Amino acid sequence: MTVDEIARLVGGKLEGDGSLAIRGIASLESAGPEDLSYAEEPRALARARQSRAGGLFVPRGISVPGRTTIAVEWPKAALARVAEILYREAKPASGIHPTAVVDASAEVARDASIGPFVVIEEGARVGSQTCLVASVFVGAHVQIGSQCYFHPRVTVYRGARIGNRVTLHAGVVIGSDGFGYVTVSRQHVKFPQIGGVVVEDDVEIGSNSTVDRGSLGETRIGAGTKVDNLVQIAHNVHIGRNCLIAAQTGIAGSVEIGDEVVMAGQVGIGDHAQVEPGAVIGGQAGVLPGKIVRKGLTVWGTPARPLSECKKIYAHLSALARGGRPADHKS
Repeated sequence: MTVDEIARLVGGKLEGDGSLAIRGIASLESAGPEDLSYAEEPRALARARQSRAGGLFVPRGISVPGRTTIAVEWPKAALARVAEILYREAKPASGIHPTAVVDASAEVARDASIGPFVVIEEGARVGSQTCLVASVFVGAHVQIGSQCYFHPRVTVYRGARIGNRVTLHAGVVIGSDGFGYVTVSRQHVKFPQIGGVVVEDDVEIGSNSTVDRGSLGETRIGAGTKVDNLVQIAHNVHIGRNCLIAAQTGIAGSVEIGDEVVMAGQVGIGDHAQVEPGAVIGGQAGVLPGKIVRKGLTVWGTPARPLSECKKIYAHLSALARGGRPADHKS
């Protein structure tokens, strides 16, 4: 694409040579004359002057003398949009591979792609333009929408419902039994895990993450939510729309999570807790069972507290180790 074509695609203001051909994207440091990069904050803008990038996305109202730039409101987002076009992978050809095992009662769209050694059990449905690559397992009566992409070794248990444009990376398990037991006379008796699991539209789930089915009700992941690698989502959890959940987070049973919640890496959420919309939970924080994280609040620590309070506590603990008090509390 030329820089001029890119500027028109993203609705940006072009300064410089619009005829330059762009063949890739790269960081400011590694970009060459045929690459596109971006700069948002002041430090990056300073580095942009030395970059060899053929074109640069910059914030509106910013110019870099002597460089070809495209001014947009969100430079990083604009770069991501262009990357989708420049690095668009060729989709596998539609059809069912000879080694796949597809039950006669399953419904597979004619333009879906079913790869080697895929198993699709009775009554399952696979939507238009969906791609299941090698060794994906789809259980009985599973419903999968259109334009989904399941990477190798994805396992979807019986009866799960998957929306449209869902991406599941290698090793994801959807619909396994939750960890539910009743202790009777010192013996652990398995509680029924017969509920459902729903993954709504435009969800992406990272490698080796697991989403358990509900025990009696359902587990649900809201539209647009993005889940990182190695995340555990337990039975009966309800996650809202457009959440971000980072790696190694563990969410216990019956947790309610609102829309647009952000969880950093290794967060732990106890059972029956509630995280209200827009909350942010810092890395390795722990929300105790039954607790509520209020709307829009940023919390950290274990047990999780408002960030400002948590910082004061850590300052006091550090001072105790030195035998004194925090500097900002000295008389």
